[in-house]
Amino acid sequence: MAGLLKNQVHTVTITGYSAEGLGVARIDGQVVFVHGGIRGEVCTVRILKVLKQLAFGRVEEILEESPARRAPDCPHFPACGGCALRHISYAEELDAKRQWVEDALRRVGGVETEVGILGADAVDGYRNKAIFPVSPAGQAGFYRARSHDVIPAVDCCLQTSQANAVAQAVEAYLREEGVPAYDERSGQGLLRHIYVRTSQAGRTLVCLAVNGASLPREAALAERIRRACPQVIGVVLNTNTRDTNVVLGDAYRTIWGEDTLTDTLCGLSVRLSVPSFYQVNRAQAERLYQKAVEFAGLTGCETVLELYCGAGTITMVMARHAARVIGAEIVPEAVENAQANARANGVENVSFLTGDAGAVAAKFAAEHLQPDVVVVDPPRKGLEDGVATSIAAMGPERVVYVSCNPGTLARDVKRFRGEGYSLVRAAAVDMFPRTVHVETVVLLSKGEIDSQKVRVEFSLEDMDMSGFQKGATYGQIKAYVLEKFGLKVSSLYISQVKRKCGLEVGENYNQPKSENAKVPTCPPEKEKAIRAALEHFQMLEGGDRQ
Repeated sequence: MAGLLKNQVHTVTITGYSAEGLGVARIDGQVVFVHGGIRGEVCTVRILKVLKQLAFGRVEEILEESPARRAPDCPHFPACGGCALRHISYAEELDAKRQWVEDALRRVGGVETEVGILGADAVDGYRNKAIFPVSPAGQAGFYRARSHDVIPAVDCCLQTSQANAVAQAVEAYLREEGVPAYDERSGQGLLRHIYVRTSQAGRTLVCLAVNGASLPREAALAERIRRACPQVIGVVLNTNTRDTNVVLGDAYRTIWGEDTLTDTLCGLSVRLSVPSFYQVNRAQAERLYQKAVEFAGLTGCETVLELYCGAGTITMVMARHAARVIGAEIVPEAVENAQANARANGVENVSFLTGDAGAVAAKFAAEHLQPDVVVVDPPRKGLEDGVATSIAAMGPERVVYVSCNPGTLARDVKRFRGEGYSLVRAAAVDMFPRTVHVETVVLLSKGEIDSQKVRVEFSLEDMDMSGFQKGATYGQIKAYVLEKFGLKVSSLYISQVKRKCGLEVGENYNQPKSENAKVPTCPPEKEKAIRAALEHFQMLEGGDRQ
């Protein structure tokens, strides 16, 4: 970059923030990213690195200080790469994140829109999952930004007190027992990572990722962890002997106690194994899911398809407001968790299938399934090529897109625009206070759609659901009976017929609330229609008809 040289000092005004939380300034028209810079400040900046299109610098002296500047409240900041924004007020942080999302949608997505942001009530201690890498010297902490140098930090402000207590106990075990920690460079040593997951009630599950099949004196280690953190319900050992940056291997063994943890989210009981995906900020996850439901505009009559459903949390939340929800996920273990969670919560109008998002969307489009709403919550890389086209081919009225990466979200918004879907609303949710990460949910709409046309073309009888699900939900049965026989049937009537046929029904599903309550009996013509639906969905053999 002509005109700028390393170690030069310039006076600049910080005009904004980069997506990495650095201040942005211009020197002779060239962009400089400034470590420690806050919007509105005038400061001197020392140039640290010059690239072809931009440069990096750090604040040397503040000449005009921003009212948003705060003294960092963590001794590990800014060396630790976990937090990037502890030097600014939380209000300034929220505005910066809102700006990042708006900028991405404008620059990459080609749309101008105002984005609201939902801030967190708690900016510290919110993480329900901690993963502490362990240095070769046996110190637990977090990586320095853009490196694998471990900054010791067993008192991290973002983690729960339980997680920090466990990390301190394991550090003491390594030191006192002379157990070697893993060294990435040599591939030698044992302990790689300390993984701690904590529920809303404070119960804690610990997993130790090890370069081997065991640790010395495992029973004594578990006892040490339990003394340091009495809320621990289980200690699990994970074997990871690969030369990889991936934290967990494939093999697990329980050293003591339980190997799963149960938490509550949006009033739902969620059972979590160590590798299960789960939002790290429970309170903000509830706000995110509520916003997604709001954008979906559900009235109780809709069919919803969710791609990338994970363990089915959003699926079950959506099911409270829809007739039927289908969740699809490529990870078989996640689908098993989703099915188990639905059963545990008595959610019967959901079904789950294992499959790649693109393949599932393409098959549903080919089968002429027309969901009213499609929900997607992909990983940071966004939607795979072709998924937006397959979703559009199903013709949903609305697409609700949940994203942890504003850049790939904006790219996919542009893809959907090419398929005839426009961005209607957008909201950011600060799931990760004090870091540079932010969640966003947007609503995409195809515009005015003739609802009668959707209902006529949505033929349950023509759908080939083999290979995707077993049986049918109550919402599916209701829809089939209405379409085939013109009859409206209640969940109570369906459960009565299922019981008569010897089919499984939730333990208390539609039972009377009092001993003397009068319960209406399903009329014969509706019972006949429901039996026909059960046969159609292969839940009842034709020969069983009475």
